[in-house]
Amino acid sequence: MNNDTYIVIMAGGIGSRFWPLSKFTYPKQFLDILGTGKTLLQETAERFLSISPYENMLIVTNKDYVHIVKEQLPQIPEENILPEPIRKNTAPCIAYANAFIAKKNPEATVVVSPADHLIIHPDKFIDTIKTGLNFVSDNDALLTIGIHPNRPETGYGYIQINSDDKSSHTILRVKTFTEKPNAELAQFFVNSGEFYWNSGIFLWKLPSINAAFEKHLSDVYFLFNDYFSSENPNEEGLLYVYSECPNISIDYAIMEKAKNVFVCKADFGWSDLGTWGSLFENLDKDKQNNVIRGKNVYVQQSSGNFIHLPDRKIAVINGISNLIIVEHENMLLISDKGKEQDIKNIINTLKIK
Repeated sequence: MNNDTYIVIMAGGIGSRFWPLSKFTYPKQFLDILGTGKTLLQETAERFLSISPYENMLIVTNKDYVHIVKEQLPQIPEENILPEPIRKNTAPCIAYANAFIAKKNPEATVVVSPADHLIIHPDKFIDTIKTGLNFVSDNDALLTIGIHPNRPETGYGYIQINSDDKSSHTILRVKTFTEKPNAELAQFFVNSGEFYWNSGIFLWKLPSINAAFEKHLSDVYFLFNDYFSSENPNEEGLLYVYSECPNISIDYAIMEKAKNVFVCKADFGWSDLGTWGSLFENLDKDKQNNVIRGKNVYVQQSSGNFIHLPDRKIAVINGISNLIIVEHENMLLISDKGKEQDIKNIINTLKIK
């Protein structure tokens, strides 16, 4: 365990594709989606304990979720829970954490991770993180974790390695990033052997990422530095900083522009759990290839379904395939698994209505 290593866990998302279980007031990172007895946030924090103590963990979340983080992770120092007044994507979130850490340890090594990912093989995951930490400690590099793809997934971003590098090294220089390709392009990526899924997990030394921010997103870099250098960094000042920040991801803002970007190839059983379908892929199935949550669900001549119903609900599922059926409180979702990318837009339309 290294006291110079900090873990930044991003936990501010809404998780709208997991509606109706995930709601604006209580999104998926705070739920026991996997049925382990722990929430995704708790699983993520505990996974990093062999790398860094709770005292070196930061949770960046929306201001409305601070009380939930305190309840679920009382081990985290209260000052390490960084409230975002406005959602502005991952670049401002990371700049916020960087500036906070710099006040404590300007030479720190940092791991940035989403709060809501599934890691099937945590030991392999930790080995990968340690490999990455050793690399960024010795190099001026921005490192991301790339997952070996096992299917042409259209819901993930892809990282291309330099095809001129024929080495078998675990860490290679990045050539391009591509966001969520169509099915044909995704199949090409998988067949080429040059592309890896972008896990959204990053590692770097603080001077390296700060230099990249100063070059490629200088306004954001100085906004947060000035905020933490002020005599009284308060809520009003933070709201001003966020109102001035663009809504932009770290990939677009920094990783696609910087020249010192590398990928660590990995295969530790990963899913970003972005949709009900991704959860379906990673849970145990019955003999008819259904995932069923609910004590009184009776299934006949049906396959490939994800069914999540309250224990009090008696349901008969007959002669249907490849559906998502989820009920929570007074809300019911029934969707073709192939159409689940539409759920986010549908929910946004419902909010407007």
